[in-house]
Amino acid sequence: MATGQFRMQRCNLAGVEAVEAETSHVFPKHTHEQFGIGVIFRGAQKSLSGRGIVEAGPGNMITVNPGEVHDGTPIGETGRSWKMLYFDPRIVTDLHLDISEGKIADFEFSRPVMTEPYLANRFQAVFAAMTADENGSAAMRREETLLRLLADLVPGPKGFEARQPIPKAISRSKALIDDDPAASLTLADLARESGMSRFQLLRTFARVTGLTPHAYLIQRRIHLARRLIAGGRPLADAAIDSGFADQSHMTRIFIRNYGVSPGAYAVAMN
Repeated sequence: MATGQFRMQRCNLAGVEAVEAETSHVFPKHTHEQFGIGVIFRGAQKSLSGRGIVEAGPGNMITVNPGEVHDGTPIGETGRSWKMLYFDPRIVTDLHLDISEGKIADFEFSRPVMTEPYLANRFQAVFAAMTADENGSAAMRREETLLRLLADLVPGPKGFEARQPIPKAISRSKALIDDDPAASLTLADLARESGMSRFQLLRTFARVTGLTPHAYLIQRRIHLARRLIAGGRPLADAAIDSGFADQSHMTRIFIRNYGVSPGAYAVAMN
């Protein structure tokens, strides 16, 4: 794979996305709607996570939770390469309910970087199963490899941490964005919903979520655009329907967040 390249691979399980990358791309603060699990194969990177600044190098596994604000900067001038799998939350929740015998549903990964070598091997098996051609035993192979990986990542209830509750005032302003990310909202609208002044809202929202209200709105819009594109919506329509000024604006944000263009994502998902 050429340096600077991102490649989406087709997955044979709905709700899973596979990405390979070899790049020096610097990711700004952003979020995903999915759980992300991956392995770095060459080079290293430093990144903000919900658990502080972390570094990961060759053979290290990295994780990200839905909605977790993170970024990514290569360490050194040669960039880094990795493979990632992104899972819709329902998939991970269902599997962990199975692993925990129905005891735990709401959780987060607590370890942003894992250095155990066997985990990289487990991940490779899952990635291969998710991207392999379908055959008579493919479904069983996918389930087995993924269950084994999650069981190793989370050997018991202590492997996950409960989500910290968000203050009600911020929850109300977040909900205003979440309910319709394409809507034209102002800081005054959000402040009114939260019962705070605009400055109080700005300061508290950023402290609680890791993003300013505007940055959070843009993230929700690009998530909506991603879903629309995955569902087959034409790119120009997806841009307008998700609240962007035009397709070029959506494309810039999409590449900045995910490393791939909306067009390449559409080809991989449709």
